[in-house]
Amino acid sequence: MNTETFYKQIGGNYADTMSRLITEERVLRFVRKFPADGSFDALKDALARGAQEEAFRAAHTLKGVAQNLGFTALYEKAAAVTEVLRGGSLNVTALMPDLESVYRLTVESISALD
Repeated sequence: MNTETFYKQIGGNYADTMSRLITEERVLRFVRKFPADGSFDALKDALARGAQEEAFRAAHTLKGVAQNLGFTALYEKAAAVTEVLRGGSLNVTALMPDLESVYRLTVESISALD
């Protein structure tokens, strides 16, 4: 799959990402690094341990990376989790399935890039 199709598939913003990163080669270089980012796993681990501050940092990191890469759908789901955690609550159970679904779609779609 090509880069523009990838962005459509994951609910991302290809045009915005290209305007910031300029070349498709640069976009692909950063996109392909995303699966190695540990913030999603760190978020799940921190939530399992009840570590609210760690969970907030991980969610905030995931949100920022998703925003920088133009992964709009992932950014929106991570932002919702971040805001609940920012308020000091760990009550994100209802939000996590959607976040995980979009995260998994993104990572799986990256592996299908040309």
